[in-house]
Amino acid sequence: MPDASALDPQNSDRVTEMTASSMRPLSDILANAPEVKVLETVGHLSVGVVDITHDSSRVVDDSIFCCVVGEQQDGHNFAEAAKKLGAVALLVQRRLEIDLTQIVVDDVRSSMGFIAAEMFGRPSKKLKVVGVTGTNGKTTTSHFLASILNQHGWSTTVFGTLSGTRTTPESTDLQRSFVTELTNGRQAVVMEVSSHAMTLRRVEGTSFSATIFTNLGQDHLDFHKTTEEYFAAKARLFSPQFTEVCVVNRDDVHGSLLVDSLGAEPRIACTTFGADDATQVAASANKLSFHWRGEEIQVSCGGRFNLMNALAAATAAAELGVAHRDIARGLAAAGAVPGRFESIEAGQEFGVIVDYAHTPEALQNVLSAARELISRNRRVIVVFGCGGERDHSKRSKMGAVATNFADVVYVTSDNPRNEDARSIIDQILAGVGEARDLQVEVDRRRAIATAFSHAKPGDIVVIAGKGHETTQTIGDKDEKFSDADVSRELLRAAL
Repeated sequence: MPDASALDPQNSDRVTEMTASSMRPLSDILANAPEVKVLETVGHLSVGVVDITHDSSRVVDDSIFCCVVGEQQDGHNFAEAAKKLGAVALLVQRRLEIDLTQIVVDDVRSSMGFIAAEMFGRPSKKLKVVGVTGTNGKTTTSHFLASILNQHGWSTTVFGTLSGTRTTPESTDLQRSFVTELTNGRQAVVMEVSSHAMTLRRVEGTSFSATIFTNLGQDHLDFHKTTEEYFAAKARLFSPQFTEVCVVNRDDVHGSLLVDSLGAEPRIACTTFGADDATQVAASANKLSFHWRGEEIQVSCGGRFNLMNALAAATAAAELGVAHRDIARGLAAAGAVPGRFESIEAGQEFGVIVDYAHTPEALQNVLSAARELISRNRRVIVVFGCGGERDHSKRSKMGAVATNFADVVYVTSDNPRNEDARSIIDQILAGVGEARDLQVEVDRRRAIATAFSHAKPGDIVVIAGKGHETTQTIGDKDEKFSDADVSRELLRAAL
């Protein structure tokens, strides 16, 4: 599993110690960061700096504080607090009445990553950094690829859903994390790159050895508003600013569009992958096997849909120069990914799968994969809900997918947050079909328990939506809840 230390906010002191001996004049940093378009400067650019942050609580002596304008807070309002903690310079979008050196730019978010990268010595260029983006499959693809690179002899860390509070850290944290990985002897980083990260400029200043596009489905339309905007955010990762090597799923409609657009870009080498790259494909609840480029591939992760994730990782590794034999060995060593088609075994006579599927496409993939694992007269039972304060338009679509691809449906709560759980369920029910066995149980534990009580030998129960998560957010509180742990507890109690 990935080393999450790089994303630990407590590491700021450690990184400051590492960089204190290389204090540089702010003028030197700006001179070597031509990507930053400075509108105006205030004060002396000769001031020496050793650190940079967008979080006023993490300011240390001789640091730059970046005044990010967010949806909830305006960083300019924290400039005085940053000064008291030792900041000697500010990155701002408007000139402030404060006795500190200031660099005025159009957009702080777009500039701070480049400054951080230069301050820390362009650390991503000293690593093999691979960015993975797409609606579904980012976590599993990253996990597979990291295992391959480790098998090849490149000490590798994963940044992503399983290693931090954000899929992709803010740019100042990200650049600092690269420094930490270099200090820890890492040679490669595989990182999930979310569409939010691209829109909010979190990977500015990062140089990728390769970037991977897995697919595009419906998600995050609460943030991006349209599918076109969502795709444009992800497609931006596949530009000369970030990479010279792209690996793209040609079987995906948007992947095909991306390949077409990259054909006109001479500075980028684009390699594609697709299902027909593999032969002799076989999948079970916890195993996947296939033949690829003369190698027999075995993966300890079930579900036929994971073939595309394995092919994405394998193709990218080959582009990085990894031998096919090491790719096969790395995939065999990868192991299961928590909450990704995770098979729960407690001696019961029916199958149980926990999966993070929280989009219509992902839910369809998981239910279809589950169908392949049972005999014709057995049933697929699904327990799922939709998260609150997220894309409302996918709720009815997920209801339709559930009733079209499962035999028995239990609609329950997911992470309702500050929305009414019953209201979310009603939106899901607006899309369900009429011919299926459907029940509503708002309490997620009871919904899982009821599904288990009604499951017959040979059936399979899919618990979708939360995957690896260990809490359920209700209102402003995070209550302890793991689908996998709750399932094991309920199954053992019933034996």
